Amino acid sequence: MADLITMRNIGKELERKLNLTGIESAEDLISIGSKEAYFKLKLRFPEICSVHLYALQGAIENIDFNMLSEETKKDLKAFSDELK
Repeated sequence: MADLITMRNIGKELERKLNLTGIESAEDLISIGSKEAYFKLKLRFPEICSVHLYALQGAIENIDFNMLSEETKKDLKAFSDELK
């Protein structure tokens, strides 16, 4: 199993928070998906923002979060807005 920190866009703090929600490896994140991971994070850490969701999706796609397609960003933003 690969550590989360080895994934693009995942720093030590985001890795720590993901671990606290039960997401402990790159495989866990890929399996659960960015939206479910963000939902778990949001429940435990309400201050996180949609940039974290973009970072998670970018990690899964192995691209910098600012390189996500506009369609993906719109979809993720809509999901994030639903949780507010």
